Amino acid sequence: MNEQDRWPEERFRQLRQQADPDIDKVVAGYLDDQPAGTGPLELVKAVVQELSAAKQEARAPSGEPPASEIFEALDFAADLPEWGDDRDLLAKGQAVFADYGLYQAAALFCKCLPMAYVEVSSAKVLAGVSRLATHGLTRRVAETGQMLVDVMGLKAVNSLEPGRPGHTTAIGLRILHSFVRALVNERFAGHWDTARFGPPVNQELLLATIFDFSVVTWEALESMGVTLSDEQRAAHLYTWSVFGHLMGVEACRDRPLTLDDVEPVSERLGRLYESSDEGRRLMARLLEEMEGFMHLGWRKLPRSLVHWVFRDARYGADRVPELLGVPKPAWWFTGLFTVARAAHRHSRLAGPVDGLVRWLVRRVGRQLVIALIDRHSDGQAAFRIPEELARAWRIRQSRPAVKTRAIRRTVRKTLRAPVQGGSRR
Repeated sequence: MNEQDRWPEERFRQLRQQADPDIDKVVAGYLDDQPAGTGPLELVKAVVQELSAAKQEARAPSGEPPASEIFEALDFAADLPEWGDDRDLLAKGQAVFADYGLYQAAALFCKCLPMAYVEVSSAKVLAGVSRLATHGLTRRVAETGQMLVDVMGLKAVNSLEPGRPGHTTAIGLRILHSFVRALVNERFAGHWDTARFGPPVNQELLLATIFDFSVVTWEALESMGVTLSDEQRAAHLYTWSVFGHLMGVEACRDRPLTLDDVEPVSERLGRLYESSDEGRRLMARLLEEMEGFMHLGWRKLPRSLVHWVFRDARYGADRVPELLGVPKPAWWFTGLFTVARAAHRHSRLAGPVDGLVRWLVRRVGRQLVIALIDRHSDGQAAFRIPEELARAWRIRQSRPAVKTRAIRRTVRKTLRAPVQGGSRR
């Protein structure tokens, strides 16, 4: 069987209508056992808190009620799959993040998240249910960024083993997704089009999520001037397949995804791209947050990079900025587009232009990581990066450093306010 035959249209229709029956059954029983008046929303928040504590301790959940009972019920997901213990492949896959982390931070904001926003049911869940549970978009983005750090483990291949942060993250997300489905059924059942969207966080969307953090990331890196080898791509996809298996992704249940799966799956997923009010609101909010952390003179750099990484995207993804209403890039970046295209027709010019783009991308990636640290370094589900990464990326995480950056942000916000007020008028 070739890979195209392995991914017929009918399989995607089935994945769209399939949730995660094993964990959904456990969660349904757990909800039934709760005191009257305790709903899914309160338990979603409890799961988030429990997951945060478990990851901070880098071990199994703490045992404090109520969420620990759910973790303990998932014995069937306690170990890595038989095909998922190749430590050499895991190390190579995780090295992609350790070596290109700032590029991947920019890719997360500028391509991976927008790809989620053009799938209507994902946008509806992210704009509605996730906001109720996690107190806003920036908190949700910080949790996603922390997931990348936990899963990739900074070349620590045991991060996906039971009791380690990446493994706990995967199981916690599986539980969280089931509570989200329960919450949608409780609060939005009359407004959720199951025939069109399938259940919330269905298997088609979970497969798309694995592709967002692997295949879409490679494509973004390439547009940023970083081209991974086939060996690196295969190892990176293998690592995310192991994570997907732990997270209950049907497509990763019996075998890892391979490079042969990339084209047929990407082609099928391309039909999901659609504009929606929720998706446009999410994108506008994301840009507002990103651009608020840019230095003076660089505010429009994030929106410009969004246009850049989607400019030659395949399978209809080149329409994503338009579908999400991303504002036009900065005037100087439009000029850079033109120069870059011309440079690649003359190989002697391509190197310097690619170098400039890589410098801009690293600048954005660093500012975005700093933003997550400054905004979410304390409290529930805190965002932190290992000290080794912080030193390599020249990011200070001390309280005085965070306070100094807060003062600078206040100054920038004050200086920008008259300009932004004038543009609104």
